[in-house]
Amino acid sequence: MSKNNSLKPILRKKKSNKLLKSDLLVVVLDFLKRRRTNSYSARQLIKELKLANNKDSVSHVLEILASEKKIINIEGTNKYSITNKPNIDAANQEVGIVDLTKTGDAYVVVSKDSNDIFVRYSNLNTALNGDKVKVKLLPEGRRSRTKKEGVVIKIIERSTEYFIGTIQIKRKRAKLIPDSTKFYEDIEIPLDSLKNAKDEDKAIVKITSWGEKNKLKPTGVVTLVLGKSDSNELEMNSILIQKGFNISFSETIMKEAKSISNKITDSEIANRRDFRNTTTFTIDPFDAKDFDDALSIKFLKNKQIEVGIHIADVSHYLKVGTEMDKEAYLRSTSVYLVDRCNPMLPEILSNELCSLRPNEDKLTFSAVFTFDENNILINKWFGKTVIHSNRRFSYEEAQLILDTEKGDFAKELLKLNEIALKLRKKRFRNGAINFESDEIGFKLDSNKKPIAVFVKERGDSNKLIEEFMLLANKEVAKFIAKKEKGGEKIPFVYRIHDYPNEDKINDLSSFTRDFGFTMNTKDIAKSFNQLMKEAEKNDALKPIIALAIRTMAKAEYSTDNIGHYGLAFEHYSHFTSPIRRYSDVLTHRILEKNLNSTFRTNLSTLEAQCKHISQQERKAMECERESIRYKQTEFLENKIGATFPAIINGMNEKGFFAEIIENKCEGMVRFETMSENYILDPSKLKAKGMNSNTIFKIGDKVNIKIISVDMKQKRADFELED
Repeated sequence: MSKNNSLKPILRKKKSNKLLKSDLLVVVLDFLKRRRTNSYSARQLIKELKLANNKDSVSHVLEILASEKKIINIEGTNKYSITNKPNIDAANQEVGIVDLTKTGDAYVVVSKDSNDIFVRYSNLNTALNGDKVKVKLLPEGRRSRTKKEGVVIKIIERSTEYFIGTIQIKRKRAKLIPDSTKFYEDIEIPLDSLKNAKDEDKAIVKITSWGEKNKLKPTGVVTLVLGKSDSNELEMNSILIQKGFNISFSETIMKEAKSISNKITDSEIANRRDFRNTTTFTIDPFDAKDFDDALSIKFLKNKQIEVGIHIADVSHYLKVGTEMDKEAYLRSTSVYLVDRCNPMLPEILSNELCSLRPNEDKLTFSAVFTFDENNILINKWFGKTVIHSNRRFSYEEAQLILDTEKGDFAKELLKLNEIALKLRKKRFRNGAINFESDEIGFKLDSNKKPIAVFVKERGDSNKLIEEFMLLANKEVAKFIAKKEKGGEKIPFVYRIHDYPNEDKINDLSSFTRDFGFTMNTKDIAKSFNQLMKEAEKNDALKPIIALAIRTMAKAEYSTDNIGHYGLAFEHYSHFTSPIRRYSDVLTHRILEKNLNSTFRTNLSTLEAQCKHISQQERKAMECERESIRYKQTEFLENKIGATFPAIINGMNEKGFFAEIIENKCEGMVRFETMSENYILDPSKLKAKGMNSNTIFKIGDKVNIKIISVDMKQKRADFELED
């Protein structure tokens, strides 16, 4: 097996019987089933199973199994055993989180180690995106597909009971049309529950009844009237509010922020390594305001190079227990919408105090690396520093210098790029996967209306910064992973990415064969990277990329380090963006306490923080996608009647979805607008005309005309153009 083929060596260098988390879950559960009459602690399991895993890792697995009701904790002890009475019917039932697709059907994500369960729209029984549900698996004879399929039999926990949308009042009946494209129905509102909301007002509604098995519409009451729904400000704020993000800071927090001194004292500088006389610059998007990372470079004797990766020292200003710190944790991340940033920290910190602006002294937390003449890493140092940035580059400015080899700090930029290219090459040689996908950009007018939509270009200047940030994140994690106190590892915030589920990979392989691409399931990384390369040359393959990315596990934060499969790193963390990620703030605090000594953070508290931050990250990504979808639809509103080449990228019973090639805007071509009736194939990959036998399939190029746009639903309708 080649280096790329082996999943486990990528994630961990195994000693004796040290297992990955997914394997450990299986082994521990199987052992407890075989020893049904006994109970065991984590230490006893390590001894019985001759594991090389540490106590924290095994304890974490026991807690997961207990939360899934597969084992029970013996009250008053740290021991666990298998549940005494096995539930026979439970074998056909699973619990998971609903992930709704644009077709209306859903997948219930049950665990990292099990295939998702497909649930048709008609079997959701009012379950919504993000809900925690119990699913009963359908027998093979009743499935519409060969893999797992089920029906929702119980909603355990709703993801939310509040929805934002537009009020519609007609014929003495009122309803809310939800903004969310992942809500299956309009919400009926009794006229006496409108709270003075008028037709076309934007409002927040609380659900009072969810209806019954999709036969009745949900019912709700207005809790807050936001105003008329044609305001860009209102639309963007609604996206944030719907996901639970605060859109302003309290007076108390603003008072705290304003009270922080911007003066750097001589005594503070004396306690730091001084880089103010070392060439330093930042490279960021042209419209960025929060510069949280800078690079310094120094040419040493013997042709060695010192590279400093300097990160804003947010934890110096953001003190534990303050109201500002509590709010930062609550948000956990800045949210980047098309026309704004909803910051994790007040702008006094994010854009001023902590931002590494040029020609200003700034406090930083740094990872400093020395490379030899062959660009091989030979030394590393972590600590508190002070810098003075000489220049602020945009990515475009830095790219021009790399292309022409002329301009400010050309020698320094070219050397940094040389090192970055070597780091990148090594990473992919070790089995890293290219997850790059098209990033959408917008040109907005003075009223924030989109006048152009385009795919952002990504050059060596972007990749240069990426590689050095990856290096710092990896080496910080390695540094902490080696620390121990009392024979126990130091609890830490790791950025983890599990290897993909085998069933999902086999499904993807079957799917890609229909497009003429053969995957080698024994060498997933190589096949995935080859697919990405092929898709760059063949637009018909691009719809597969989204599915391929979905096949992969989701990266998240955890105290249980299983490595990062996608990056091919055994240790990885997030250290480089504390202005916009609370995970990085925690990393800075733990690293600082362990630079010259050892300090153990409470494991259970840190794991709970990891789960919250991971959840907030997912919500932020959903906000960003919603804002992009809104602006894309707004752009198409002024293109009614225009024609574009597009790619079919999805299907359901009503028609197929098509993505315009030049701007990635999407709409639906309904079968009812076509010259004959079409029958959807059970695979949902193609549809066939009943008379002509004409076939349309995912990946086909078509010419479309934009015929209508619904801004409330963020939806466009297309028709085929001959």
